[in-house]
Amino acid sequence: MSSTSRFASTPDVAWVKLERWEALTPDERKKFPLLMPDFIIELRSQTDSLKTLQSKMREYVENGLRLGWLINPQDGQVEIYRSEQPIEVVKMPTILSGEEVLPGLKLQVEMN
Repeated sequence: MSSTSRFASTPDVAWVKLERWEALTPDERKKFPLLMPDFIIELRSQTDSLKTLQSKMREYVENGLRLGWLINPQDGQVEIYRSEQPIEVVKMPTILSGEEVLPGLKLQVEMN
């Protein structure tokens, strides 16, 4: 992620392809690396602004994110962010797929 990012927080869940992680130097691995994850999950809490999270997700995509899920239980939906594709909105309950980024990953998302 760019060092000029206006977002100081990190995603709730992040995953980086092993080859990309191993390309970092040992010193870079000891710190918080300026490395955009391949996959992230953001879970909207009661106090989170949806607009802020959506802006954050768009910034992630602009900086190289391949797949991201914004899980929004308040509105009963999930926004799926993919590089160079429009945002897809699906209603809960649903089963999300890791697609080609994380083949075999399935997450069942339900509202309580």
